[in-house]
This record gives sequence, C-alpha cells and structure tokens, in this order.
Amino acid sequence: MLRSLWTAASGMNAQQTNVDTIANNLANINTTGYKAESAEFKSLLYQNLQSKTTSANGANKPVSAQVGLGVRTASISSDFTQGSFLQSDNNFSFAINGKGFFAVSGVDGQTEYTRNGNFNISQGTDGLTLCTSEGYPVLDSTGAPIVFDATMKSSNITVNSDGEFCYPDASNNPAPIGISIGVYQFANPTGLEKEAASLFSETDASGVAINEAEDAGVKKSTIKQSYLEGSNVQVATEMVNLITAQRAYELNSKAINASDEMLQQANSLKR
Repeated sequence: MLRSLWTAASGMNAQQTNVDTIANNLANINTTGYKAESAEFKSLLYQNLQSKTTSANGANKPVSAQVGLGVRTASISSDFTQGSFLQSDNNFSFAINGKGFFAVSGVDGQTEYTRNGNFNISQGTDGLTLCTSEGYPVLDSTGAPIVFDATMKSSNITVNSDGEFCYPDASNNPAPIGISIGVYQFANPTGLEKEAASLFSETDASGVAINEAEDAGVKKSTIKQSYLEGSNVQVATEMVNLITAQRAYELNSKAINASDEMLQQANSLKR
C-alpha cells in the first residue's frame, strides 16, 4: 500500500508537468514563431515481487511477477512543424518557409536562433541596423550584423526569396546590395535549448548550426517578406490533451485516497 501511495504521487507530479506544458502552449498561441511543446514520460524501476523460479528444481516461471514504481517526465520536446503565414504591415517582417532559423546576436554577443522574424530597423552611428524587438542585431550569412547604409530609405529595402536584400538601382529596379539574411539549420532541432523571447541556443544534442549559404547538401529555405510565421499550436488538440491530463490526475488522486483508506482499515485491526 505504501508502494501505491508513492506510485500515484509520481503520476500526479507527471500530470502536473503535462498540464504546465499544455498551459504554456495555450499561453503562446499568438506568439510569433512559437513551436508547440509536448511532455513525454517514462516508467520508473520495476520491483520483483517473487523470485524468478517457482519449483524446487529451478524451473523458470512462464510469467514474471514485477510491479512498477511509477512514472517520471522523460523530456519536453518541441514540434518544429511549419506554422501558418500571417501577413504583416511591417516591411521588415520575414517568415521562413523551410527548416531554417534566423540568427541574432544575443546577450554577451552569443549567437541565438529564432523562427520569429518580426524585425525592425534601428538608427545608429554605423547606419541602419536590422534587429529584433528586444534590440538584438540580426546576423547575415557571414555571421555579421546586418547594417544598411544610412542614406538608404528603409521602405525601399526588399528581400527576395533567397534572402538577398535589394535596393532600387538607377533604373528603379531592385538590385542585390551584397547582404543576405543568415538562415541556419540543425541536424536535431529538438535538441536546441529554449531561451526567452522565442530564442534557441545551440547544444551538443542539436549539433552545430548549418549555414544554408555555405552548405550545398541541405535543402534551402525561402524567405517571405511582410509575412510572419504564426504559432503551430492547435487549440483543439491542446484542449483534448488538457482534459486527458486532468482525468489522469484525478485517477491518481483517487488511488491515493484508496490506499489511505486501506491503511486506515489495517491500523483499525489492532483496536
């Protein structure tokens, strides 16, 4: 009975983590570039209730007698499927169609990666810097911050599907200016470490960032200007998962109550 108390308690803890994950998905349903997360579980150790043999001559039992000791959270993984494209009035809003990530120079100059392409122009002494809403500079295909000439009119800057920035030439036709927005891929994107503001950082599990501009072996992503990638959270799916997690939590709590009542009955036998 004590075993059942611990097992049911571990189930309640696991389902609480599940509800926390679902709540975070629902909270970020309108977050640009957000990727839905799901909690995954694994069973704990099993305890042998009987020995492996039942006969005096050591014959093996056809079925073992083992009981599980509960569950724990194995991982919380992100689903990197493509989100829907949402039109934006911002000329420097970009959406990635493919598996790529934008690169930004984050805190202490560390390179971070994101699917949130809601960028803006910051006026500085060096020119016009493309940056995130938090002020982090966006990096180009060479890993350098994207800075435009201060004489350029920001409303005339465009981006083609290959990520090349263009500006009207003498004939008023968009011409590449030699700057391409950096797009990077990972062998295992689910291994990325999640940071605040929809940012991800590279880890050993994710592998090193693959620069699409330099690696011919990867399928190139395309860029859509004046569009943003919406969250890929599915409300109906999350609500079903929430109800399932709630029911599982209730069942585990009932198991604890049942075990508690059985212990009370056992203790009353001495009276």
